[in-house]
Amino acid sequence: MHKLIILIESTATPDFHVFWPRFLHAAENIPGLRREATSRIGQVLYGDMQCSLIHELFFDSFKSLQFGLASESGKEAGRLLQEMTGGRVRLLIADHSEDELENIQKYRTMGQDANR
Repeated sequence: MHKLIILIESTATPDFHVFWPRFLHAAENIPGLRREATSRIGQVLYGDMQCSLIHELFFDSFKSLQFGLASESGKEAGRLLQEMTGGRVRLLIADHSEDELENIQKYRTMGQDANR
């Protein structure tokens, strides 16, 4: 799985909250999109990164992500993103994997058994 990570410095730009629903509508129509997630940053524990909001768009593969971003909906979402942030945004592409706690605990237990 691959994802586009959108780091938005500030949501205080003029009309951000007018553009946000329009951006979401365009992003949710990107071909190949599997899911999305939004995180509103409450506190930066370490470092000097300026970020108020993180939005993630998940795709099955890097190829489907590229195809989706090149689509009309992808281009419209990008245009709205630039407009609502005044260009104060960072975009990252990441190869994404995750694991369930139940599976992690299973392997943790296996490691403990081997040390006995």
